[in-house]
Amino acid sequence: MWRTWRIAAASRVTTTTRRTFPIPIINKTSVPPPPLTTIGFHFQKSTSTLFPLLPALFLGCLSFAPVLAQEDISSTDSDGTDFRKLDETSVVSNIHTSKWRVFTDNARDLFLQGKLEDAERLFVGALEQAKQGFGIRDPHVASSCNNLAELYRVKKAFDKAEPLYLEAISILEASYGDEDIRVGAALHNLGQFYLVQKKVDEALTCYERALKIKRRALGEGHADYAETMYHLGKVLYLKGNAKDAEVLIKDSIRIIEEGGQAESLLCMRRLQYLVQIYINVGKFPDALNIQRKILHTMEMSKGWESLETVIAAESLALIILKSSGSLMEAKELLQRCLDSRRKLLPQDHIQIAANMLHMARVECLLYKKTSGDISEAAILIDNARDHLGNAIRIAQQTLDKFSKQGVTRNSYEVGRTDKHTQRTALLILVSATLLCLII
Repeated sequence: MWRTWRIAAASRVTTTTRRTFPIPIINKTSVPPPPLTTIGFHFQKSTSTLFPLLPALFLGCLSFAPVLAQEDISSTDSDGTDFRKLDETSVVSNIHTSKWRVFTDNARDLFLQGKLEDAERLFVGALEQAKQGFGIRDPHVASSCNNLAELYRVKKAFDKAEPLYLEAISILEASYGDEDIRVGAALHNLGQFYLVQKKVDEALTCYERALKIKRRALGEGHADYAETMYHLGKVLYLKGNAKDAEVLIKDSIRIIEEGGQAESLLCMRRLQYLVQIYINVGKFPDALNIQRKILHTMEMSKGWESLETVIAAESLALIILKSSGSLMEAKELLQRCLDSRRKLLPQDHIQIAANMLHMARVECLLYKKTSGDISEAAILIDNARDHLGNAIRIAQQTLDKFSKQGVTRNSYEVGRTDKHTQRTALLILVSATLLCLII
């Protein structure tokens, strides 16, 4: 059934209609509409954690499998928390409705601060106040169910989240009908919930229905329609249908580009995911073209003083190597990345070690291509050993630092960024050590 929507979506959109949902003024006699929220996982705003993970290096094999800045499968497209306020006219006002508003607002603030336990307590309280103040089948209850479900999704308390999602959808369908945009938004959230668990069949069903609703209610040029289209494409790719996934993802990119977001982080994420698809199916020319587009956009918008530009350039270099492209182009890109990182980061930062490991591999590949020039070969080997020595030194220092702190990689006390840094340092140490043995 989704194929019909795909064909319609692939057609050029001549007019773009953006529907807005009015937000009633808060006063003493009315309660504002319940916001249907999307508060799932997102890209971390700190670019220090976005650098590529290193592939394992096997003895005797110089394989440059590019591992790009990975997108969390559960992430939404919005940069930060997306609280969507949907039109609803309510004139109910009592002590419970007032508490519902206070609990909900405070819970969102706590969530954004990362205080999930406190946020959960208030979201639970908001749900109870909504039931008492509005009635158990009121849309405000659906909003509270959705909010709490999204928090449980973030906490990976999936058994608690699913019944809340389903209850929210049931209430919205009863209140507004099966084809209402609020139902579509709730279905999209449920699709995200299933997607993070890799339940692709269930996610597919949710996204297909959500896309149909959004197409009818918002039009094919709307950013929300494009968002669901993009996630439907991701599901199809996970199901092994790369061809149709490519169509949907490309069209979702076209919509946001035509909407003036061609240089946005949102667009870059979707382009990067498309690059990953092309790499995995062996379409290296397409992957290179899009990655060059990403790098050009980053250079123009942020310049080389941004780590995001550096990461885009490094990803391009790794794709070039994977596709057996120009070693000199890859070397020049990686050298520029290293120069920028040395200006932007501490000299013992793990990203610098990763960059040096990549450069050592390039030097080794160039060495293999030397034709009897002993002096040139000696320079390449010396460069490779120098890069490897520095990479090993930084990686070892990083691991020693964590060891002195008295925590292990699996310790509860170690944050997500620290775990990622430890994991990367260990990969660098192993890979660099093996490469030293080869040369």
